[in-house]
Amino acid sequence: MKNVLLIVNPVAGKLRMRNELFDVIEVFCNNECIVTTAITQYRGHGKELAANAFRNGYDLVVCCGGDGTLNEVISGLLTSEMSAKVPLGYIPAGSTNDFADTLGIPSSPTGAAVNICKSVRMGIDVGKFGEDRNFSYIATFGAFSAASYSAPQELKNSIGHMAYLLEGIKELGNMRRYKAKITADGRELEGEYIYCSVSNTRSVAGLVKLSENIVDLHDGLFEVILVKYPNNLAETNRIVTGVLSNDFTGSMFEFFKAKDITFETEEDIDWSLDGEKAEGGKLVNIRNLHSAIEMYI
Repeated sequence: MKNVLLIVNPVAGKLRMRNELFDVIEVFCNNECIVTTAITQYRGHGKELAANAFRNGYDLVVCCGGDGTLNEVISGLLTSEMSAKVPLGYIPAGSTNDFADTLGIPSSPTGAAVNICKSVRMGIDVGKFGEDRNFSYIATFGAFSAASYSAPQELKNSIGHMAYLLEGIKELGNMRRYKAKITADGRELEGEYIYCSVSNTRSVAGLVKLSENIVDLHDGLFEVILVKYPNNLAETNRIVTGVLSNDFTGSMFEFFKAKDITFETEEDIDWSLDGEKAEGGKLVNIRNLHSAIEMYI
């Protein structure tokens, strides 16, 4: 028998787990698991629960929530060297679930539970942001980044992914340029940008899609997208065309892979890590922790 810790965020997404939790537990019980269910009570609770998983004798931690909850659970597993040896399963129940889309996890909670029970373990890269923060699949700053953490939970519960789009529209009138010097695996770039993403995913906000040929979740490398500041309408159109066609080879983009990236800016910049706000300051280092977590996929 396998001891499973099921960490559930009850307010994620459209509150669907309130109706489907028993069915999920039944799937694990039917696959020779003993399930302990823990309901998160506050921000950061998922991290605390996951950090103690090994010490409390669990063989598997299953995260049931959105991208923010997954971030907490992964961060908790990485807090202790021993906890990181406990494998992870993911049941997506958020508003967007970008990372689940990349992993090919079924959208229904029971389907995702079956997927965990029937899948194999594989290593997944994790991002290290500065000295004390982690992210499971994406770190961003600039245009639309704030929408991921400023959209009210009530709005996300009622209209889902559209909540992020509405928040993003509000930012269009306040588009800012960020002057940055970037060092990536020895390569140096410098310029003015309106957006940056450092990611390990094929789907960003349900809009940007990268092909399977480009993204490898355990190659030890991030995909980095930099969008340059447009000086005229023609350059703005090139950006829009590139984003809509998922083509980042044009003159308004920098697209490359790297495992260690440092950002130096003239001002303090707020980042978004898996949809959660993070204060970055003027100097930020991001590193790829190669196959730091084992997941059932």
